Amino acid sequence: MTLKFIVDLEPIGRRIEIEEGATLLDAAHKAGIDLVAACGGVGICGTCVVHPRSGKFSPLTQNEEDTLLPEQISAGFRLACQVRPLSDVKVEIPPESLVSSQQMQVEGKEDVIRLIPNVIGIDIQMEKPDIDDLRSDLTRTNQTLAKMQFPPLNSDLNGLARLSKMLRKENWTIRLAISPNEHQSRLVTSLPKKTRLLGMASDMGSTKLAVYLVDLESGATLAQTGVMNPQISYGEDVVSRIAFANKNEENRKLLQSRLVQTLNHTLETLCQQVGVSIDQVVDAVVVGNTAMHHFFCGLPVEQLGEAPYVPSVSEALSISAHEIGLALAGGAAVYLPPNIAGYVGGDHTSVLLATQTYSTPKTMVMVDIGTNTEISIVHKGNVYSCSTASGPAFEGAHIRDGMRASEGAIESVTIQGSEVQPKTIGNVKPIGICGTGILKGISEMLNNRIIDERGVLDKQHPRVRTIDRGSEFLLVEAKDTGHGRDIVITRRDVNEIQLAKGAIRAGIEILMREAGVTADQVDEWIIAGAFGTYLDLNSALRIGMFPNVPLDRFRQVGNAAGVGAKQMLLSKEKREEAKEVVKGINYIELTTYPGFTKTYTDAMYFNFV
Repeated sequence: MTLKFIVDLEPIGRRIEIEEGATLLDAAHKAGIDLVAACGGVGICGTCVVHPRSGKFSPLTQNEEDTLLPEQISAGFRLACQVRPLSDVKVEIPPESLVSSQQMQVEGKEDVIRLIPNVIGIDIQMEKPDIDDLRSDLTRTNQTLAKMQFPPLNSDLNGLARLSKMLRKENWTIRLAISPNEHQSRLVTSLPKKTRLLGMASDMGSTKLAVYLVDLESGATLAQTGVMNPQISYGEDVVSRIAFANKNEENRKLLQSRLVQTLNHTLETLCQQVGVSIDQVVDAVVVGNTAMHHFFCGLPVEQLGEAPYVPSVSEALSISAHEIGLALAGGAAVYLPPNIAGYVGGDHTSVLLATQTYSTPKTMVMVDIGTNTEISIVHKGNVYSCSTASGPAFEGAHIRDGMRASEGAIESVTIQGSEVQPKTIGNVKPIGICGTGILKGISEMLNNRIIDERGVLDKQHPRVRTIDRGSEFLLVEAKDTGHGRDIVITRRDVNEIQLAKGAIRAGIEILMREAGVTADQVDEWIIAGAFGTYLDLNSALRIGMFPNVPLDRFRQVGNAAGVGAKQMLLSKEKREEAKEVVKGINYIELTTYPGFTKTYTDAMYFNFV
């Protein structure tokens, strides 16, 4: 009897069953994932590099030893065309090994703000030292700055060494990147005169990282991109990553280093795109939920895994970039805005800042949808916030044929009777279904009475069939797919969406209860986050994710957390404003809230409107 193994391909989010003897490249092809394999799988080009994470694999082949670099081998990388699973396995696919990228939302709606960056550029020119003028380089620089009404410099040894070298290299006319305050100016780096000063902003989501390269003097975003969070290989949600980190100190360090390595690689790519140097990146602002904040800083997370979920730090932080391994200019710092609570972090602070919802006289609901969904209600000057574990189903995970939002993913579907019309990203043959697609599909199944309010499938429908594990709806026949297999929506898939939407709806209901408002009294519903950008609001309302209110009350704002991060990068005023935002927030811990379980259970029904 031929053995069969499950291959979990991350961060794509595809799981595929293969027979014993098949390679990881075979598994990727069967899953409809296009890996770069320039030699056609012979094992001589070295392009199909993957990183095995768990399970048993065949030994290193001679082709791998000849093709991979020694440092790749020591780090555990393999060639997908050469390695064969010997058990159920999990494998990480680096971005450079993928032919097509995933659909990611990094843009958000932005307002014009006053530019007051934390780091500024000062062009200085001074006389060369001679036998009659033996002042040190630092003394000479500080006296020049004093004439320009700037306080003296404070610098580490690396900064002083670069200052001396740059003065002589540039003939005593240079640009200083400094962070001034009333009594002292922190020297970030020394550059040739008139060099543009740049900053990095990043929204670290549990699933995706949005990274922006920003001109600090004009406020322009020069380049931006979204990449998968590499920590997915160690757990699809922050709870499982906390458990992984708590096993030993090395695991916690691994989560931190993988995150920082990905940010470094992404920033380097952005700099190359616009023809600038990493040395020009003199400041950074990073936002994320409280767990991502702690992972990034290398802080302990044990206390986030058990009640009462107290963070190590809730205050705003400014830390050395180099202290945590972030490859910016020599003396650059990284700013992280204050966290709100154990599972509501600086990313939600950033959202409230960017949308200005915290200060509105209106009654508003803010929902930032992700693997962890943060929700706030603003009413009569009070802000009530909570976090819900909506899970990775909206990213296509835990769905039978689910996948991330990349080419070939069904992103929308129309059902009329027994006729199904799917729409895919890239308009190619479907190979799976992403979060927006499964949401739309279930909405259409409800409209056509293929499922009832409990999520039970109608076995009399011609496309519903009974299987060993229950029942499933045939979405696309094998002959019409890109990998030659049926794509289905199972009863278990429906339940995953019920759990996810129920968590969000329960959070909304409890916050409205705390604020003393009804859905009809809410003036505006703001939907943020990557998934929220592509969310079909009609489908969300149909399944009961939100109360049944008029569609024109909803506003989708894109990646508001990323917008807020950029604002804090460009304005010290915005950093101070963020500190004020968190002071007035009433945090509600749902897990200990009376009646939460019943509200959550009720909210899972599709007729809960």
